[in-house]
Amino acid sequence: MNINNCYCVIMAGGSGTRFWPVSRLSKPKQFLDMADTGKTFIRHTYDRFCKIVPQENILIVTAEKFGNLVMEQIPELDRANLLLEPYARNTAPCIAYATYKLLQRNPEAQIVVTPSDHEIDNEEAFANIVTKAFEYVEENDVLMTLGVVPTRPDTNYGYIQAIGGKESCKKDRPMQVKTFTEKPDKAMAEVFISTGEFFWNAGIFIWKGTTIKKEMEKYLPEVTGLFKGWEMALGSSIEQEFIARAFTDCMNISIDYGVMEKTDRAWIYPVDFGWSDVGTWESLYNLIPDKDKNRNAVCVETSLLENTKGTLVISSDKEKLIAIKGLKDYMVIDTEDALVICPKDDRQFKEFISGIAMPEYEKYR
Repeated sequence: MNINNCYCVIMAGGSGTRFWPVSRLSKPKQFLDMADTGKTFIRHTYDRFCKIVPQENILIVTAEKFGNLVMEQIPELDRANLLLEPYARNTAPCIAYATYKLLQRNPEAQIVVTPSDHEIDNEEAFANIVTKAFEYVEENDVLMTLGVVPTRPDTNYGYIQAIGGKESCKKDRPMQVKTFTEKPDKAMAEVFISTGEFFWNAGIFIWKGTTIKKEMEKYLPEVTGLFKGWEMALGSSIEQEFIARAFTDCMNISIDYGVMEKTDRAWIYPVDFGWSDVGTWESLYNLIPDKDKNRNAVCVETSLLENTKGTLVISSDKEKLIAIKGLKDYMVIDTEDALVICPKDDRQFKEFISGIAMPEYEKYR
């Protein structure tokens, strides 16, 4: 494998609304240190992939309004490797833009595509798996996705079923995908776990640029057709004008729904390196290792908790006393201008915060 043909595309354009009120439209979660590690999510992701591919082969795709934030947090990034989306159109258009850009640069490009906000416990194991996946796709025209061995019937993740049955899934090797299932309910998730044939969908992909280009043009012509003429436009003085026109008319669609659920080239690599997409307050709560005897995750200097269990407590003012009585499985999130007290269940929180879109709450977004 020629490492110089290996590239990484970091998708960093999300709005991070599920981490409101800490995450805001002007600075969403990928640019925050939500886990209190000393690094933001996007910084962690960039550093992680610098150990796998050449630094100059890492591209970041983000919204135009976040371009300066990216450069502030990753000042060593070559500006030519920062791709700016004029509008949020989900992962398929994002991947199309990055794919055409890389194929223009290197027709033999092999690409790992990753979100910018994942947590990985065993980064050495992660790097080893991604390298093996690169080696596999170099020899096989498949669309590889990483499938995390599930540890619980989590309803916040999508699931992938592999062909081959329970025994086959125990082997450390790529397998063809049988089905994709979006976030199931608790009962269905428990069934998935019991079969041993299902994996969490990590949303991390590895493929040859030519393979994903062919499959996108086959299954998403309504997206790829808008990029007609990319060979001459990308890298020229009219690139941003060209991309603005393409994204204006582009549908909002994920690569999972647009391609992976339709293609016969979808393969899965089972992995177990300690993974979380940290997509919700509930998942952040699960990620925090230091909990008290009542399973409370308290991220403040001083607190007084009475008859309170399974609760997440976070404040932007570390020295503020937080006193709570009588909560169970709640979240208490305190920022400079907002205080949220709500069950930490993501479905309830998502429904609750939909109200912040109303005009009277606009300034808090």
